Amino acid sequence: MYFSELNLHPSLMEGIDASGYEKATPVQEQVIPPILEGRDIIASAQTGTGKTAAFVLPIIHSLLEKPMDGNVGALIIVPTRELAIQISQHLEGLTYFTSLSSIAIYGGNDGQNFVNEKKALQMGADIIVCTPGRMISHLNMGYVNMEKLRFLVLDESDRMLDMGFMDDINRIIQKLPESRQTLLFSATMPEKIRQLSRAILKNPVEINIAISKPPEKIVQKAFVVYDTQKLELVKHILATTPYKSALIFCGKKQEVKQLTMALKRARLNVFDMHSDLEQSQREEVINGFTSGRIPILVATDILSRGIDIDTIDLVINFDVPSDGEDYVHRIGRTARAEADGIAYTFVGEREQNKFAAIEQLIGKTVDKGEVPQSLGPVPLYQPRGRRQGGGDQKKKFYYKKR
Repeated sequence: MYFSELNLHPSLMEGIDASGYEKATPVQEQVIPPILEGRDIIASAQTGTGKTAAFVLPIIHSLLEKPMDGNVGALIIVPTRELAIQISQHLEGLTYFTSLSSIAIYGGNDGQNFVNEKKALQMGADIIVCTPGRMISHLNMGYVNMEKLRFLVLDESDRMLDMGFMDDINRIIQKLPESRQTLLFSATMPEKIRQLSRAILKNPVEINIAISKPPEKIVQKAFVVYDTQKLELVKHILATTPYKSALIFCGKKQEVKQLTMALKRARLNVFDMHSDLEQSQREEVINGFTSGRIPILVATDILSRGIDIDTIDLVINFDVPSDGEDYVHRIGRTARAEADGIAYTFVGEREQNKFAAIEQLIGKTVDKGEVPQSLGPVPLYQPRGRRQGGGDQKKKFYYKKR
């Protein structure tokens, strides 16, 4: 389906053309028509499928066809400030040739930003993108008016529930009119999401685009190592693997900081991304990484979802994610926009069972990479307590020379 077939508002079509869009993705084909018909939606769709445009395009069209006249028209709630910024930037491009207004509302800003957010909530903005906690801060001050709201979007709902935002979401929904159109998007559909959908959606259209498998074009490889070997292995990979942009994931922010410092000592141009950074610092790092000025970024799972950077061609999991879906999202940061990508995962001795569960989830046995002989012996891959032998057995596990 081509966007020209959807009979969208001419001003919106200008923005679509300027953004280089021609043909709708599968999720856009399935989601846009029922939204234009006024139906509630529950859609299972991962990042990278084009789901952002799937909900913002029909919302923009509706607000152009029937202007809000100084009221908030659509509220898009997302789990992280990075995703709020990204959707806001997406909106700016698509609405460039229209008179619609939009604003991203999220924590970590200075006082002037808060003033701008307050003004938008009081005077009305056509589309507001927000994180739950920041919106609660404004609601607590009593000046938020969304009595005429027409659209509520909950994006990455499963992530918001995992992050403990359920109570905040319920409080926000209580302030909204029941006559609204509600669109719920989630990468997975656990029972908690089903319960939420039953509570807030009216006769929804259910759409399932998500798959718990990475794209086939991602070259996956796992390196079974001891934890003490991981640092030297990541330095070896960065020195021997061609890449433009490398994203390295660590499970904890302290590990991110330590790994970044170690790589800096190795004279690599590397920066880190974690929740301890000020918002201005985070935006500066993201901009540098997106532009290519920063070739290596070490991050927590804060960047595993919702960030769409086409130039990432190497992802390294310094540790095994605790959740299989997180693995899919982490390595899905590469091979975007029809490009190829490589995803390496370091599997420590105590992480083998977790990685075996991931292999089961994605329905694939991930190839095990050859560790450089200079790093010494490595453990066998024997998950689920199937290890055999004693201490001397380690000596047999050198990889053969190429």
